[in-house]
Amino acid sequence: MKRIFFLFVFNIFLLWFVLFLANFVFTNKKSDQNYKIISYQLEGRKYQLLVADNVQKWQTGLMNFRKLEGIQGMIFIFPDKQIRHFWNKNTYLDLDVYWINEDKVEGKSFLPSIERSKEIVTVISPAKVNKVVEIVIH
Repeated sequence: MKRIFFLFVFNIFLLWFVLFLANFVFTNKKSDQNYKIISYQLEGRKYQLLVADNVQKWQTGLMNFRKLEGIQGMIFIFPDKQIRHFWNKNTYLDLDVYWINEDKVEGKSFLPSIERSKEIVTVISPAKVNKVVEIVIH
């Protein structure tokens, strides 16, 4: 009986460890994408932001991040001005989304984490923009 109990506890521990490792690798996979970090001034405050400057980074943004170390968010830099749509699929951080045309803030939206909203939420820029900044709300 003790042996069965030991095997049961060992298997539970092993399962927990595997899930922990999988979660660590999954939530930190973006570090492989070699993000640049820039200092960006927005509404009188200076932020350290990851730079999304290609299609892959635009599509994934802050998806799957659970926390950011020393970084306050992400800036999306696009080659053209368009109405932009952002959503919270696989996004675990609450975000303030700033819609920026050149260096002028055209508007601001709140994008809740998927855990808060329990459903996919989409926010849309109020005008054509070529930059979008996501700031993590703590």
